[in-house]
Amino acid sequence: MIERSRAGWHHIDIMDGVFVPNISFGMPVLKAIARHANKPLDVHLMIVDPDRYIQAFADLNAANLTVHIEACNHLHRTVGAIREAGMKAGVALNPHTPVNSLESIIEDIDLVCLMGVNPGFGGQSFIKNTLKKTAELRALIDARGAQVDIEIDGGVDASNASALVAAGANVLVAGSAVFKADNPEAMIAELTTLGVEA
Repeated sequence: MIERSRAGWHHIDIMDGVFVPNISFGMPVLKAIARHANKPLDVHLMIVDPDRYIQAFADLNAANLTVHIEACNHLHRTVGAIREAGMKAGVALNPHTPVNSLESIIEDIDLVCLMGVNPGFGGQSFIKNTLKKTAELRALIDARGAQVDIEIDGGVDASNASALVAAGANVLVAGSAVFKADNPEAMIAELTTLGVEA
């Protein structure tokens, strides 16, 4: 259905039960998805010590690899390693992490993933402060003349998608809103009419 739909990417959450209190897909599942996916794999690591696995995810054909700023002791080194492995480098921020923590690295990354919920579980309510953070991030990117996608992950649905795009987001990750919809493919089409990857 995702391949047939208007979705631009497959967003794959990798959780380790340590950085977040849940376990999700691992490498065997990603490998299985990669065999059938023609759309890019947008891999979001919610794990500790992500540096250990950068090459493994490159080998599994991830197009984008996003790490959490809160999980990286040496973020600049991690971002460099992701790019050297041939992937676009993303950095995710938890709801409590301020946008200004990206000031020293914004020009070195390809994507920022702002969490609209506390990571680890699907179906949570959207944290409204994410709109303010999105606008702050858009201002930072524009001020630096950087080419960086703004991705929102968590709590995204038809009720807030337009406001997120207006604030500066251009990639929306929608899980529950899509997969719990009566017609998931129609929901994806509705979100993509906003001119974003969904």
